[in-house]
Amino acid sequence: MRILTEIFRDPGLNLHGKTDHRSAVRAVAIRDRTLLMVYSPVNGDYKFPGGGVMKNEKHRYALKREVQEECGMNLTGILQGIGSIIEYAIHLKKKFDVFKLTSCYYLCELDVETFEQRLDPYEQALGFRPVWVDIDTAIQTNKLVLSSKTKQPPIWTAREVFMLEYLKEHFLPSA
Repeated sequence: MRILTEIFRDPGLNLHGKTDHRSAVRAVAIRDRTLLMVYSPVNGDYKFPGGGVMKNEKHRYALKREVQEECGMNLTGILQGIGSIIEYAIHLKKKFDVFKLTSCYYLCELDVETFEQRLDPYEQALGFRPVWVDIDTAIQTNKLVLSSKTKQPPIWTAREVFMLEYLKEHFLPSA
């Protein structure tokens, strides 16, 4: 999958040191100019449904699992790979020098039927809920979260702003 950008979360990263590499998948579902996003009232931001790929798990199964868990919806198809974003950060565990996360974004189709979410404890604490949101609203809201002087933004917000702007330019019709 084509790399769209790289994000360096921390200064002074040792990119040649011991690296813990994780992969994640993110679902992009589009209806007109709205996107299915996961909203957190605690953080006030929007993120794409998705998460980590388990060992030996295929991306399509990880996407299906994550969309079911976070949105209570069934993924019925993957239309195409959009691209990936690689993020680098200082690893919290001392045995690694750097944490590298590759997020792969896929254009997806969803069933209209919904069911109860199955959120992880941290997702419950953040109040994650699925919403269809206008792309301009999502971009503006996430940029406000990033510019906050009083609250640390979630680590994923910069990544999601990049992808929202990329989708607006390359995938959505002009307003």
